Amino acid sequence: MPPMDSRPYCESIRVSMARRAGPHADGHATALAALAVWRRMAAQLEPVIGARGVDALFGRALHLAGRQHPWLAAAGVRGGSANALDHVQQQLAAQQPAQATEAAQALLSGFTELLATMVGEALVTRLLGPAWDAPAQPTEQEHAI
Repeated sequence: MPPMDSRPYCESIRVSMARRAGPHADGHATALAALAVWRRMAAQLEPVIGARGVDALFGRALHLAGRQHPWLAAAGVRGGSANALDHVQQQLAAQQPAQATEAAQALLSGFTELLATMVGEALVTRLLGPAWDAPAQPTEQEHAI
């Protein structure tokens, strides 16, 4: 199995976040971009694996990303994914841009990696490709983050 960073979806996540955050993104813009990509990923997956399945994978991905970024994992998933998402947004926004980007990519790529181990890379790419290829301008729902 190749290292996670060499997988095609890691680059897709990176490009999607960069496009949404803009060329001079700070921690706050990076947090908004990461959560916008996350919400699109979750929306694509919930009809397939259910909200609980998405939440369970998110919790595990958050735990794993927290190994490299302990400040990110402090929330865990106590109280549900909404609380964890609020914590993730706050923590990413408080970081320097490079740290926020690295942690957000670790979280989103880790989530995708976990899913790929269960259903395969081809299906993950098919299911989540629309979330990564989203337009650079956030939708009204994504503005409500």
